[in-house]
Amino acid sequence: MASGIYNIFKYGCFAGKYDMEEDSPSDVFKVALMDDNHSFVKANNSWAEISANELPAAGNYATGGAIITGQAITKGDTTKFDGSDVSWANATFSAYHAVVYNDSSATKELVASIDFGGVKTVAAGTFTIQWNAAGILTSTEA
Repeated sequence: MASGIYNIFKYGCFAGKYDMEEDSPSDVFKVALMDDNHSFVKANNSWAEISANELPAAGNYATGGAIITGQAITKGDTTKFDGSDVSWANATFSAYHAVVYNDSSATKELVASIDFGGVKTVAAGTFTIQWNAAGILTSTEA
C-alpha cells in the first residue's frame, strides 16, 4: 500500500509550471481510477506511463476519469490544494487506486497517487471520492 506525490509535480510547483488559482485556473486537473496492477512509482512523469492500469470504460466509468471542479488553493503556514468531491453515479466497478493528473499539460503530468488500501467496489450505486478535510494535497510548515 503506497500513496504519494509524483516528483514531476513537486518540480513543477517549484518551477511555477502550473496555474491552479481558484479564480480562473488554466490547468485542469482530473482524477482517474486504477486497477490492482497500479503501483505508485514517484519517478513516473506522464499519464502514458500508467494509463494501462486505468479501469476500462464500463459501469458508468469513462476512461480518463473526471475533472476535479471547485479547485481552491489556501495559503498560509498550511497551504492546500483542494477541490470538490468526485462521484460516479449508477456505477458498477471495482477500484484500488486513484491518480490525480494535469489534463492540460501536453504529457498529462502526474500529480499524486492514492491507494485505497484494498478494493473498493460499487454495484449500481454511487462511487465517491471524498477528499480529506485537509485538502487533496497539503504542505505544512515544520
